[in-house]
Amino acid sequence: MNPYLAGIFLGLVLLASFLILGAGLGASGGVARLGAALEATLAPQHTQASAYFGPWGPNYLSYYLVFMLLGTFLGGLISAVTAKRIQPTVERGQACGVKKRVIYALVGGLLVGFASRLAQGCTSGQALTGGAMLLSGSLVFMGTLFASGYAAARFFRGQWHD
Repeated sequence: MNPYLAGIFLGLVLLASFLILGAGLGASGGVARLGAALEATLAPQHTQASAYFGPWGPNYLSYYLVFMLLGTFLGGLISAVTAKRIQPTVERGQACGVKKRVIYALVGGLLVGFASRLAQGCTSGQALTGGAMLLSGSLVFMGTLFASGYAAARFFRGQWHD
């Protein structure tokens, strides 16, 4: 899709979220709720006694970000299937083996997930919701995020020299 058109649609979805739900968009809240529900199936008393998960109550999946997360995943999957773009592969450079690339991706994903919950929000929540509200902290965060991304890309470029 044209990125400018996609940006307009994303802005309209964010506006609808504010008007209908009274809250913005983000991703880490839905993932945290899924984690709470998984933990509750294994250790329900421990989960409800937890200082982090306990206040969310016993219905961990009754939260709008859980439905947004699932809708985003299913929408992307349906789009990929209908456009015949599904080709399972591990994208990597020749200098990086498949196993090493998968380990890097998993460790990176865990670090980002932990950091987003520690910061009480993810980059999409900061960029979309905080940016739309012109929150100074979100704008500084986004500038810092892009600068650190460019710096990290220079560091990891050696893994992709093909």
